[in-house]
Amino acid sequence: MPAEVTFALGELAPAVDRRLAEWEAEGVGRRIWDRDPTVWAETDLPELSDRLGWLTLPGEMAAQLQELKGFASTVAEGSMTHVVLAGMGGSSLAPEVFQATLGNAGGYPELIVLDSTHPDAVRSIDDRIDLATTLFVIASKSGTTLETMSFFQYFWARLEAAGLAQGDHFIALTDPGSQLVELAETRRFRRVFETPPEVGGRYSALTAFGLVPAALIGADVDQILASAAAVAAACSAATPAAENPGLVLGAIWGEAALAGRDKVTFVVSPSLTAFPNWLEQLIAESTGKDGTGIVPVAGEDLAPPESYADDRLFVRYRLAGENGADSELAALAKAGHPVVTIELAQLEDLGGEIFRAEFATAAAGAVLGIHPFNQPDVQLAKELARQAMAGDLNGGAPISAVSPANANELMTWLGSLPEGGYIGLQAYAPMTATTTELLQALRLHLRDATTAATTVGFGPRFLHSTGQLHKGGPSEAIFMQLVTEPAEDLPVPETDYAFGHLIAAQAEGDYRALQERGQQVLRVQLGHDSDLGLETLIDSVSSLV
Repeated sequence: MPAEVTFALGELAPAVDRRLAEWEAEGVGRRIWDRDPTVWAETDLPELSDRLGWLTLPGEMAAQLQELKGFASTVAEGSMTHVVLAGMGGSSLAPEVFQATLGNAGGYPELIVLDSTHPDAVRSIDDRIDLATTLFVIASKSGTTLETMSFFQYFWARLEAAGLAQGDHFIALTDPGSQLVELAETRRFRRVFETPPEVGGRYSALTAFGLVPAALIGADVDQILASAAAVAAACSAATPAAENPGLVLGAIWGEAALAGRDKVTFVVSPSLTAFPNWLEQLIAESTGKDGTGIVPVAGEDLAPPESYADDRLFVRYRLAGENGADSELAALAKAGHPVVTIELAQLEDLGGEIFRAEFATAAAGAVLGIHPFNQPDVQLAKELARQAMAGDLNGGAPISAVSPANANELMTWLGSLPEGGYIGLQAYAPMTATTTELLQALRLHLRDATTAATTVGFGPRFLHSTGQLHKGGPSEAIFMQLVTEPAEDLPVPETDYAFGHLIAAQAEGDYRALQERGQQVLRVQLGHDSDLGLETLIDSVSSLV
C-alpha cells in the first residue's frame, strides 16, 4: 500500500482542488500514461515523450531481479568488502540513499559513492579501501561523463600497479551502445548492465542505476520494487485525479510555486535523512528552467515560524514509529505555512516514494508550463569548464576567507539578495562530516539573518543536480562559491590533467556560467585548510549579521 499522506494546506487548498478538477476533466492522468506530449507542450519535443520510460519500470524491472540478486550473491561470496560507485547526479544519488537508509546486509559489501573530483576526496576513498576486495561500479548513461571516466582511469591504474586483474574488479552501468559499453568490452569488465535510454538520469533510480547497487549491498530489492509497483498502480490512468497520489502531490508542488511558495523544504525523521538529497536533484533539474522552478531545500534545520518568509512549503517524510518534528510542524501550519506529511510503514517503501516523487515532478512541470525532462542550461557550465581546462579563462579572483578586507564584499553580496530569493552555498571541497557541519552552521546564520531559504551543494556533484536550477530557474537568488587549495594534487592516468586542475576548472566554469545568466555570485578562497577557512568565514558572517 502507498504511504499514508496528510495535508494542512491552508490558503493553498482551493487552488490545489481546482487544479485536480481541471486535470480530471482534461484526463491528464490518462494522458501521462499515454505519453501524450501535450500535457507539457503544444507539440512533441526532444526528450519529452521519449523520456517517460520510468512509468513502467516497476513491472519491467521485476523480471530482472533474480539476475541482479544472483550477481550480488556471487560478489558477496567472493569476499568483497566494498563497492565503490563512480558516478554523478542521477547515476549516484539513489545508490547513496539506499546505502545510507538501508545499510549493507550481513555478508554484503559496503557501498561508497565517489562523485567528487577534489584530490582529497579521491585520495580518502583510496586510503579507505582494500583494492583486492573492492568492486568498482562505473555508472554513466552516456558513457562519456568526464568525472566518472577520470575516476575509472585512476582506479584502473591503481589496480594495475597492485598487480591485480583489473577487469575482474569493474562493472558498468550504462545505456546500450555507449562508449562505456565499448570500453568495458575492450578492458574485459566483469559485467555490463544496460539501462533504458528512454529514462533520464534523474528518473533512473528504479533502473539498474539504482537497483544493481541496492542488490550489491543486500537490500531487499523485491520489496523496494513492490512498493514502487503499489504506488504506480495507485497512480494508474483509471484513478481519479483527486485520488492519484502522484497528481495530488504534483498539484501541491506546482500550485505552491505559482502562489510564491516555491521553496519546498524537506523535513525527515532520522532514518530518512539521505532521501532529500535525491529529491533535490529530481525537482531542481526537472523544474528549474525558463526563469521559473521549484527550489528544493534539503538539510536545513527547522526554526520557529517567524524565521520564515511566506515562500515555503514544508514536506515531511516520516518513518512510522520515529519522532518527526510534530510540534514544530504544527506551529508552522498554525502560522499559515502549508505542510504535507508522508508516513512510510517501512524503509523499503522508499521505492514507492521515488515513484510518487517522479510522477509528482512531471505533473508539477505541467502546472509550471515547462519541459520536465530536459536540462537546457547544464551544458553551459561544462563548456566553460572545458575552456578553463584549456586555459582559456582567467577566472574571477576569490576573496580570502581569512582576510579582514572581505567584510565590505560580504555585505555587498548579502545586500544584493532579492526579495523572495534564496541563498545557494556551493562548496568545492571534500564532503567530510566536519565540513558539512560547518556549512550547516553558515547556512543557518544566513537563514536566521535574512529569513531566506538556503541550499548547500558540494561541487562538482551539484552541477549534475541543482546546477540546472541555479542557471535556468528563478533569478531571485545569490550564490557563494567556496573554493579550496588542495595540499597535494593527484594526476589522472591516461590524461594530461590532474584532479586538482579539473575541480578548479569546474568551479571556474560554473562561476562564469552563473555570471552569464545574470546571477550574483561571490567567490571565497578557503585555503589549504578548508575547515579553518569556513570557521573564519562563519565568524565574519556572524559579526556582520
